[in-house]
Amino acid sequence: MQEEILRSFIEQSGTLARGSGFLARFLLSWPGSTQGKRPYSKAPKSWPHLAAFNRRIAEILNTPLEIRDDGTLSPTLLTLTPEAKQAFITYHDTIETQLGEGGELRDVRDVASKTADNAARLAALLQWFEDPQGTIEREYFERASRIAAWHLNESRRFFGELALPSDLADAVRLDNWIINYCRQKKVPMIPSRELRQYGPVRDKKRFNAALEDLTERGRLRDIREGKRRFIEVNPHLLETAL
Repeated sequence: MQEEILRSFIEQSGTLARGSGFLARFLLSWPGSTQGKRPYSKAPKSWPHLAAFNRRIAEILNTPLEIRDDGTLSPTLLTLTPEAKQAFITYHDTIETQLGEGGELRDVRDVASKTADNAARLAALLQWFEDPQGTIEREYFERASRIAAWHLNESRRFFGELALPSDLADAVRLDNWIINYCRQKKVPMIPSRELRQYGPVRDKKRFNAALEDLTERGRLRDIREGKRRFIEVNPHLLETAL
């Protein structure tokens, strides 16, 4: 869903959405916008990997379901091999040590406390897709745990910023976007119009407030050349990248 829709939902639901464990059941990602970086490219004539994926999904969907005598489903139960179980325990305990006071994951403990379970569910899906059997091998859990950990970091990034006052959150988002832009383009500044058009803060009032805050803190410099306006990043923030 769009970022603003999710933000609105969380703000309106207060602590309910997170306190109930609802959001912790999702694998949340928060990608940056690609607007302005999407030049036209001709579509390939074939998509062999997608075709293989679709074939395997079709095979799974067409597999007859096992039905008990009473008419209820009898799903296949997958268990972790001893090696996979040990990998699960290691991952679980590593996360657990970071949930206490002062821990890196304390602020997202609702999400982090479920990440090992989510990794196990993902491992089951990966195993069944590639090599269906009654057990989950270690390699599939390790793959799944990397996916779960990446999404956990995304949740930490999103909810960490969401906890900030809206004006400070705007400044943080704008600051990160400008620095990333300048590092990728290897330039020290960006036209204000382009920043407003493609950056993370579009509302004019919030945009100007965020710029003013960052300027006062020495992160940026507002440069005007006639009718043109540029936003220059403090060179110390870019000296390692330019």
